[in-house]
Amino acid sequence: MKRDYYEVLQVHRNASELELKKTYRKLAFQYHPDKNPGDKEAEEKFKELTEAYEVLSDSQKRAAYDQFGHAGVNGNGSGFPGGGFSSDGFGNFGDIFSDLFGDVFGASAGGRSRSSARSGESLRYTLDIEFEEAVFGTEAKIRVPRQVSCPECSGSGLAAGSQPETCGTCQGRGQVRFQQGFFSVNQTCPTCHGEGAIIRNPCQNCKGTGRIAGEKNLSVKIPAGVESGSRLKMVGEGSTGLKGGPPGDLYVVINVKDHPIFVREGDDIICRVPISFSQASLGDEIMVPTLEGKQTLKIAPGTQSGHLYHFKNQGVPHLRGYGRGEQNIQVVVETPTNLSERQRELLEEFARECGEETQPQHKSFFSKMKEMLG
Repeated sequence: MKRDYYEVLQVHRNASELELKKTYRKLAFQYHPDKNPGDKEAEEKFKELTEAYEVLSDSQKRAAYDQFGHAGVNGNGSGFPGGGFSSDGFGNFGDIFSDLFGDVFGASAGGRSRSSARSGESLRYTLDIEFEEAVFGTEAKIRVPRQVSCPECSGSGLAAGSQPETCGTCQGRGQVRFQQGFFSVNQTCPTCHGEGAIIRNPCQNCKGTGRIAGEKNLSVKIPAGVESGSRLKMVGEGSTGLKGGPPGDLYVVINVKDHPIFVREGDDIICRVPISFSQASLGDEIMVPTLEGKQTLKIAPGTQSGHLYHFKNQGVPHLRGYGRGEQNIQVVVETPTNLSERQRELLEEFARECGEETQPQHKSFFSKMKEMLG
């Protein structure tokens, strides 16, 4: 005796189509033969579930079953009017399972044809820009090589006046069915490679591909504050799609050239400026370069080599926010070389006059060293 279909699917008699599908999905996964290899009991439960769902998911069959029970859907003793299950026990089960699970257990079992349209390739373009262009932003003109639609065949790949032929192997579906253990499974047609059609007379300009090599001139807006490695996405500016598919995207990768005197650290700019020993000792007023042009910098008396002077909000604009970084001037005290006799005498006299008392850092360091070494 067959069990009640509602009992098999563990739902009440007023269950909606969505409830039926959810329950069947859960139970089918539980008892699927691929998950229970060699388990005959699981295989029988899976067949029972599939039979029940086949009836209750069809509004007409469900109405007949609700009124007459199994007799209402058992026209030829097989369980389904007009033939029911095939010899392997699953009939049009592939279509049901494909609707529920798609390609979970392999290629689509339903054998439906698919579109031959394909997206175009996304491309990468490396753009070299000057240091100042990265800081303040610019607009660059580029010429991008890419695949474009063939003008002779308008992307169809067909010679003028010809038409594609339906593939005789898959009958235009793009897939062929083969038996794989418990199921009949579909795979891409080896003759037409999933296109469903064969081009006998290809366009000679593109050799049947529908695309040819081409170029396009583009204008790229470079925002202020970009740095090397920044990537700008230009939607739809990649290669043309195949058979009417959408184009790919273009990714412009920024490479910032080195500057002769400025170095970027994050959103700050550092410029190393050499000063003389006397300027560092006595102080001075000098002109220094910045991104905004030359500016006056006051060197304080006794400035040490490596000291940083800051110019607020004169660095690189923040790419994702407001304001700017700093322009930093780092002074580097140069040691005089190639001294004349007179210069050497003066420095030696200066050294004797200074002694350790006027060199606090020198005195502190050596005092600590003596303490450490005992």
